[in-house]
Amino acid sequence: MDDLRIKYIAAIAETADEAALEELRVQAVGKKGEISLKMRELGKMTPEERQVAGPALNALKNEVNSAIAARKVALADAALDERLRTEWLDVTLPGRPRRQGTIHPVSQVTEEVTAIFADMGFSVAEGPQIETDWYNFDALNIPGHHPARAEMDTFYTHRKEGDNRPPHVLRTHTSPVQIRSMEAKGAPIRIICPGRVYRADYDQTHTPMFHQVEGLAIGKDISMANLKWVLEEFFSAFFGGPVKTRFRASHFPFTEPSAEVDIQCSWEGGTVKVGEGDDWLEVLGSGMVHPHVLKSAGVDPAEWQGFAFGIGIDRLAMLKYGIPDLRAFFDSDLRWLRHYGFSALQMPTVHAGVNG
Repeated sequence: MDDLRIKYIAAIAETADEAALEELRVQAVGKKGEISLKMRELGKMTPEERQVAGPALNALKNEVNSAIAARKVALADAALDERLRTEWLDVTLPGRPRRQGTIHPVSQVTEEVTAIFADMGFSVAEGPQIETDWYNFDALNIPGHHPARAEMDTFYTHRKEGDNRPPHVLRTHTSPVQIRSMEAKGAPIRIICPGRVYRADYDQTHTPMFHQVEGLAIGKDISMANLKWVLEEFFSAFFGGPVKTRFRASHFPFTEPSAEVDIQCSWEGGTVKVGEGDDWLEVLGSGMVHPHVLKSAGVDPAEWQGFAFGIGIDRLAMLKYGIPDLRAFFDSDLRWLRHYGFSALQMPTVHAGVNG
C-alpha cells in the first residue's frame, strides 16, 4: 500500500491536464483500478487481516481521491489564469461607436411649426384619422356634388351590404379637428391641427398619405389683417428671415372671403430659395371661417368670427431643406434618412430650426 500511495500521489501531482487526471483516477480507484482490486481481496482475508488491511485501504482510497480533487481544482485555476491572461481587455479604451437613428424631416418640421405657433399663443389639437362623412365634408360646407367627395379623390371605407349609412372616410384634411375642437371648447379658440391626411393622388409632389397643419383662430374682432400678420410671422420665423407674402382671392367652401397665399422666392439651378428674388410660390389656402362652419360647430356667427389656414408639412420640409421629391419621404431608404435626418440634439427653436 505504501508503494501504491507513493506511485499515485506522485503521478497526480505531475498531471498536466484534466484528461490525464481522469485517466489516472480510473487506473487507481475505478471499478478495475489497482486500489479497487485490492479492496476486493479483503473477502479472502481472515478477520484479523481485514481489521488491519480494511482501514488502511479506505485511508489510501480517500487520500488518492482527495489528491485528485485538489489537483482538479488546481488545474482549473491554472486554466482560468491562463485564459484571463490571454483574453485580457483594456477597459479604458473607448467603446465602439454604434449607429444612431435620425429624426425624420416630417417630425422635425412638425416640431418647428408647433414651437413657432405656440409662441403666438396657439395650442395643439388632434382628432381621429378615420372620420364621418359629416365631419369631413358636410360640417365644412362642402356640397355633395363637390369633386373632393368623388372616389377618385377620397378614400372611403366599406359598408356591409344593406347598410345605407354614409361611409366613413380617411380624412382628406385636418379641418374636422377644428369642428370637433369648437364643439368641445366653444369660442374664443386658437389652435393648430397637425396630422396625417389622405387623398388619392401620387406624383412627385403628391402622395396618398401626407402631413398637414391647419390653424384656426376665433374671436370677437379677428380679421384678415390678423391672418396676414400670423402667416408673415410664421414664415419669417420658419425660414429664418423676412419673407414677403402675397394674398390672391380664391374660393374654398369653408372660408369666405378666401385667399391663396404666395411667398417670395427665386429659382436658381432648378432649386427654390425662399425670401429672396422676384418670383412667387403658392404655399397655402386661407380665409375667414364661413358662417355655416361656425354653426356646424355650435358657434354663433353673429357673435364670433375668425380665420383658418392649411399648409402641407411635407411641402414645408421640401422648401426649407431642399428635398426634391415628396415620395422619398416614405420610401424608408436609410441613405436618404441619414442624409436628410436630424440628430436628437438638434432641437427646433422658435426662430428657424437647425439644418440637418
